[in-house]
Amino acid sequence: MRHNKKNNHLGRKTAHRAAMLSNMATSLIMHKRIFTTVPKAKALRKYVEPIINKSKDDSTSSRRLVFSHLQNKEAVTELFQNISQKVADRPGGYTRIIKTGYRLGDNAAMCFIELVDYNENMLTDGGAKKAKTRRSRRKADSAATSVATEKAAPKAKKEVEVVEPVVEKAVEEVSETVAPAVEKVQAEEEKA
Repeated sequence: MRHNKKNNHLGRKTAHRAAMLSNMATSLIMHKRIFTTVPKAKALRKYVEPIINKSKDDSTSSRRLVFSHLQNKEAVTELFQNISQKVADRPGGYTRIIKTGYRLGDNAAMCFIELVDYNENMLTDGGAKKAKTRRSRRKADSAATSVATEKAAPKAKKEVEVVEPVVEKAVEEVSETVAPAVEKVQAEEEKA
Protein backbone atom coordinates (compact mmCIF):
# COMPACT_ATOMS: atom_id res chain seq x y z
CA MET A 1 0.00 0.00 0.00
CA ARG A 2 1.31 3.43 -0.90
CA HIS A 3 -0.61 5.56 1.58
CA ASN A 4 0.68 9.12 2.09
CA LYS A 5 3.22 8.89 -0.73
CA LYS A 6 2.09 11.84 -2.80
CA ASN A 7 5.35 13.12 -4.27
CA ASN A 8 6.49 11.88 -7.65
CA HIS A 9 10.04 10.52 -7.42
CA LEU A 10 10.62 11.16 -11.14
CA GLY A 11 12.95 8.16 -11.35
CA ARG A 12 15.65 9.92 -9.30
CA LYS A 13 17.19 9.68 -5.86
CA THR A 14 16.33 12.38 -3.32
CA ALA A 15 19.44 14.53 -3.78
CA HIS A 16 19.21 14.41 -7.58
CA ARG A 17 15.50 15.26 -7.49
CA ALA A 18 16.04 18.18 -5.08
CA ALA A 19 18.86 19.59 -7.22
CA MET A 20 16.80 19.21 -10.41
CA LEU A 21 13.76 20.96 -8.93
CA SER A 22 15.97 23.74 -7.55
CA ASN A 23 17.53 24.30 -10.97
CA MET A 24 14.16 24.18 -12.72
CA ALA A 25 12.70 26.67 -10.23
CA THR A 26 15.64 29.01 -10.82
CA SER A 27 15.15 28.74 -14.60
CA LEU A 28 11.42 29.39 -14.26
CA ILE A 29 12.02 32.49 -12.13
CA MET A 30 14.70 33.87 -14.46
CA HIS A 31 13.03 33.07 -17.80
CA LYS A 32 9.32 33.13 -16.75
CA ARG A 33 8.58 30.08 -18.94
CA ILE A 34 10.29 26.73 -19.43
CA PHE A 35 9.63 23.71 -21.63
CA THR A 36 9.64 20.34 -19.87
CA THR A 37 7.71 17.09 -19.39
CA VAL A 38 4.31 17.12 -17.70
CA PRO A 39 5.32 15.09 -14.58
CA LYS A 40 8.34 17.34 -14.00
CA ALA A 41 6.16 20.43 -14.45
CA LYS A 42 3.63 19.16 -11.91
CA ALA A 43 6.42 18.39 -9.43
CA LEU A 44 7.93 21.83 -10.08
CA ARG A 45 4.59 23.52 -9.48
CA LYS A 46 4.38 21.95 -6.01
CA TYR A 47 7.97 23.05 -5.36
CA VAL A 48 7.93 26.63 -6.67
CA GLU A 49 4.50 27.92 -5.59
CA PRO A 50 5.35 27.94 -1.85
CA ILE A 51 8.62 29.72 -2.71
CA ILE A 52 6.74 32.41 -4.64
CA ASN A 53 4.30 32.70 -1.74
CA LYS A 54 7.23 33.32 0.64
CA SER A 55 8.48 36.12 -1.60
CA LYS A 56 5.42 38.25 -0.80
CA ASP A 57 6.95 38.97 2.62
CA ASP A 58 10.26 40.70 1.88
CA SER A 59 12.15 39.97 5.09
CA THR A 60 15.60 38.60 5.80
CA SER A 61 14.06 35.41 7.11
CA SER A 62 12.00 34.73 3.99
CA ARG A 63 14.95 35.62 1.73
CA ARG A 64 17.12 33.08 3.56
CA LEU A 65 14.43 30.41 3.33
CA VAL A 66 14.03 30.99 -0.41
CA PHE A 67 17.81 31.02 -0.92
CA SER A 68 18.08 27.68 0.87
CA HIS A 69 15.81 26.22 -1.83
CA LEU A 70 17.11 28.04 -4.92
CA GLN A 71 20.85 28.48 -4.14
CA ASN A 72 21.04 31.36 -6.66
CA LYS A 73 21.38 35.03 -5.65
CA GLU A 74 20.17 36.40 -8.99
CA ALA A 75 17.03 34.28 -8.89
CA VAL A 76 16.28 35.36 -5.31
CA THR A 77 16.76 39.02 -6.27
CA GLU A 78 14.51 38.66 -9.33
CA LEU A 79 11.88 36.88 -7.26
CA PHE A 80 11.76 39.46 -4.46
CA GLN A 81 12.13 42.59 -6.62
CA ASN A 82 9.97 41.88 -9.68
CA ILE A 83 7.85 38.76 -9.38
CA SER A 84 6.60 39.43 -5.84
CA GLN A 85 5.14 42.80 -6.93
CA LYS A 86 3.27 41.21 -9.83
CA VAL A 87 1.78 38.40 -7.74
CA ALA A 88 1.09 40.50 -4.63
CA ASP A 89 -2.71 40.46 -5.08
CA ARG A 90 -2.93 36.86 -6.34
CA PRO A 91 -3.93 34.34 -3.64
CA GLY A 92 -2.05 31.38 -5.14
CA GLY A 93 -1.95 29.68 -8.52
CA TYR A 94 1.15 31.50 -9.71
CA THR A 95 2.02 29.02 -12.46
CA ARG A 96 0.22 27.67 -15.50
CA ILE A 97 0.89 24.38 -17.30
CA ILE A 98 0.12 24.32 -21.03
CA LYS A 99 0.39 20.90 -22.65
CA THR A 100 2.08 20.95 -26.06
CA GLY A 101 1.91 17.36 -27.25
CA TYR A 102 4.35 14.48 -27.23
CA ARG A 103 8.12 14.34 -27.70
CA LEU A 104 9.27 12.60 -30.86
CA GLY A 105 11.97 10.35 -29.41
CA ASP A 106 10.18 8.69 -26.50
CA ASN A 107 6.60 10.01 -26.82
CA ALA A 108 6.81 11.74 -23.43
CA ALA A 109 4.04 14.26 -22.73
CA MET A 110 5.56 17.75 -23.03
CA CYS A 111 4.37 21.13 -21.76
CA PHE A 112 5.23 24.72 -20.96
CA ILE A 113 5.17 25.82 -17.35
CA GLU A 114 5.01 29.58 -16.98
CA LEU A 115 4.34 32.30 -14.47
CA VAL A 116 0.74 33.42 -14.91
CA ASP A 117 1.33 37.17 -14.63
CA TYR A 118 4.07 37.21 -17.27
CA ASN A 119 2.15 35.84 -20.27
CA GLU A 120 1.02 38.99 -22.07
CA ASN A 121 -1.04 37.06 -24.66
CA MET A 122 -3.23 35.38 -22.03
CA LEU A 123 -3.64 38.62 -20.07
CA THR A 124 -4.84 40.60 -23.09
CA ASP A 125 -7.14 37.84 -24.40
CA GLY A 126 -8.94 37.57 -21.07
CA GLY A 127 -9.80 41.28 -20.96
CA ALA A 128 -11.08 41.72 -24.51
CA LYS A 129 -14.53 40.35 -25.27
CA LYS A 130 -15.70 39.44 -28.73
CA ALA A 131 -18.56 41.39 -30.26
CA LYS A 132 -21.81 39.47 -30.35
CA THR A 133 -22.75 38.29 -33.81
CA ARG A 134 -26.15 37.49 -35.19
CA ARG A 135 -26.83 34.39 -37.20
CA SER A 136 -28.67 35.83 -40.19
CA ARG A 137 -27.33 34.60 -43.51
CA ARG A 138 -27.87 37.62 -45.72
CA LYS A 139 -26.10 40.04 -43.42
CA ALA A 140 -23.25 37.65 -42.77
CA ASP A 141 -22.77 36.90 -46.48
CA SER A 142 -22.86 40.57 -47.48
CA ALA A 143 -20.52 41.51 -44.63
CA ALA A 144 -18.11 38.72 -45.57
CA THR A 145 -18.09 39.75 -49.24
CA SER A 146 -17.60 43.43 -48.38
CA VAL A 147 -14.68 42.56 -46.10
CA ALA A 148 -13.22 40.30 -48.77
CA THR A 149 -13.52 43.01 -51.44
CA GLU A 150 -11.96 45.60 -49.12
CA LYS A 151 -9.01 43.29 -48.50
CA ALA A 152 -8.71 42.39 -52.16
CA ALA A 153 -9.13 45.98 -53.42
CA PRO A 154 -5.48 47.12 -53.04
CA LYS A 155 -4.23 43.98 -54.78
CA ALA A 156 -6.81 44.37 -57.53
CA LYS A 157 -5.75 47.97 -58.22
CA LYS A 158 -2.12 46.92 -58.60
CA GLU A 159 -3.09 44.06 -60.89
CA VAL A 160 -5.29 46.36 -63.00
CA GLU A 161 -2.43 48.84 -63.41
CA VAL A 162 -0.16 46.04 -64.61
CA VAL A 163 -2.73 44.32 -66.84
CA GLU A 164 -4.25 47.41 -68.60
CA PRO A 165 -1.38 47.96 -71.10
CA VAL A 166 -1.30 44.26 -71.93
CA VAL A 167 -5.05 44.17 -72.50
CA GLU A 168 -4.95 47.28 -74.71
CA LYS A 169 -2.26 45.73 -76.91
CA ALA A 170 -4.24 42.50 -77.18
CA VAL A 171 -7.40 44.41 -78.11
CA GLU A 172 -5.53 46.34 -80.82
CA GLU A 173 -4.09 43.13 -82.29
CA VAL A 174 -7.45 41.38 -82.24
CA SER A 175 -9.24 44.36 -83.75
CA GLU A 176 -6.65 44.54 -86.56
CA THR A 177 -7.16 40.86 -87.42
CA VAL A 178 -10.92 40.80 -86.85
CA ALA A 179 -11.80 44.15 -88.46
CA PRO A 180 -11.69 42.87 -92.09
CA ALA A 181 -13.84 39.87 -91.15
CA VAL A 182 -16.37 42.12 -89.42
CA GLU A 183 -16.55 44.41 -92.46
CA LYS A 184 -17.21 41.39 -94.71
CA VAL A 185 -20.04 40.18 -92.44
CA GLN A 186 -21.60 43.65 -92.35
CA ALA A 187 -21.37 43.91 -96.16
CA GLU A 188 -23.09 40.54 -96.56
CA GLU A 189 -25.88 41.59 -94.17
CA GLU A 190 -26.47 44.76 -96.18
CA LYS A 191 -26.68 42.78 -99.42
CA ALA A 192 -29.18 40.38 -97.91
